[in-house]
Amino acid sequence: MKPRIAIACQGGGSQTAFTAGVLQGLFEAGIQKNFEIVSLSGTSGGAVCAALVWYAIKKGELPVWKRLLTFWNDNTPHTADEQFFNDWIVDWIRIINRGMWPSLQLSPGSPIVQTMMGYFSFGKRRAFLDFAELLKSHINFDEIASWGPLPEKPVLVVGAANVLTGKLRKFISGKEVIRVEHIMASCAVPSLFPAVEIDSDAYWDGLFSDNPPVDELIQPSFVGIENVAEEIWLIKINPTRSKFIPVQPDDIFDRRNQLEGNVSLFQQLVHIELINDLILADAFNQNFLSKLNIKEPIRIPKSFHDDPDKPYHIPCIEMSEEIQAVLDYEGKIDRCSTHLNLLIEDGKKRAREFLNARANIVEQVASKMAKPVT
Repeated sequence: MKPRIAIACQGGGSQTAFTAGVLQGLFEAGIQKNFEIVSLSGTSGGAVCAALVWYAIKKGELPVWKRLLTFWNDNTPHTADEQFFNDWIVDWIRIINRGMWPSLQLSPGSPIVQTMMGYFSFGKRRAFLDFAELLKSHINFDEIASWGPLPEKPVLVVGAANVLTGKLRKFISGKEVIRVEHIMASCAVPSLFPAVEIDSDAYWDGLFSDNPPVDELIQPSFVGIENVAEEIWLIKINPTRSKFIPVQPDDIFDRRNQLEGNVSLFQQLVHIELINDLILADAFNQNFLSKLNIKEPIRIPKSFHDDPDKPYHIPCIEMSEEIQAVLDYEGKIDRCSTHLNLLIEDGKKRAREFLNARANIVEQVASKMAKPVT
């Protein structure tokens, strides 16, 4: 039996080009031959990457990652005018975040902002400034609507936050038709995009809910009894540690964003760790576990590197320290091809390293458990 895996993709704007590279590296390594991919989850840019791969798998496309890489190439500036616009936005926000220029707080849905965007859109591709149009040019949502809900693996789980009720929201392909509004809702950073209205509710960025959804990947009520994951592979964008105490305004803003982006993730990992420890302590009735389609502890990464090692821990997939050292908050909105390609290449490299490290850990744990007790 192939291990049932779920791939969870953390959000992080343009920096989730790293996730695209990781997914390319994983599929190039042939993970479909050795593992059963039962679910994909994501928030914000992670939701975009997860949705593109999910759609390609459902269509039977090979290579699975081709559509994903095409999207990221289309997301970059293609003309000198588009490059100037990208650089101007990134540099302007960087100057403001460094405290070198006062910020003017405007609603992203205000007439002034809409007029400005209309002016700046002259001479540019529609998909370059219209994110919904960019998504629809790479995912045929009308085709998805014709499929109806798809409970078969892999299941797609997209996280968002309900602005009005304060409740966390998961858009799940096994329960409803995935719409472009669902992906937009997960990406709706309040300072950049207006809330996305769906039916009678409104949604903001999934950063406020689950970044990314993890708990749901082991719950039959969300993904279905056959799609409960035995392993959760986490593609992480926000670094856990900081090498210095932030003092400058932009460093404080960046570190705050990282901490906010990780808090819900760590809470979910701690929850699964508790379940795992109870399983190891034989605290559950076996009939109860069988109903959940759980036979042994779920393999997950540790929340913190210095946490004690446990037999169910596997590595996390995150950027190399060299890449993390040169990134800042503004890098999450920078769509320059040089920037994105650097992240994609690092992602491919880290995917290969993860597969090797995971295999070694699983082999070591299996070897220890196979040794007779003396």
